[in-house]
Amino acid sequence: MSRVRSGFYWLPLSLFIAVLLGLLPLPGMMVPLRPYFLGMVAVYWLLEMPERFGMGAAFATGLLGDLVYGTLIGEQALRLTVLAFIVQRFRARLRFFPMGQQSVAVFALLVNDRVVAAAVRFALGEGVPRWPFWLSPLLVLPLWPWMVLSFDVLRARARERRP
Repeated sequence: MSRVRSGFYWLPLSLFIAVLLGLLPLPGMMVPLRPYFLGMVAVYWLLEMPERFGMGAAFATGLLGDLVYGTLIGEQALRLTVLAFIVQRFRARLRFFPMGQQSVAVFALLVNDRVVAAAVRFALGEGVPRWPFWLSPLLVLPLWPWMVLSFDVLRARARERRP
């Protein structure tokens, strides 16, 4: 069983679920705390299956995210492409970090994503974002290990079921 086939349907399904999670309505005070689920899922697939999910797929996923979320066309595409570039550059190191260090690394990646998003908004004349804008990457620290564990278990079960 090839590693590519084992995650064939999990990749688009997980991206679809990440988009849906980004659309869930939250109370006004909780909106800045919404994790960037699309970025987290993209990092997972960039680490696990770079042959199937690379910079081109990240760009296309970002364009889909722009359309679904109603953001400036190309903003999320730029954010995910920058994220994909950094993950591909350091993939060999990131994959072998212990889970705690990997969570901190993904936190740093998503802080960088916030810097890119703030730069885009600043360039559009929206000004510098307020401090709640910077809080969402903090939720990656506890969520990342659970997401990786869940995805790994689901992919392992799918491999076991295939003849």
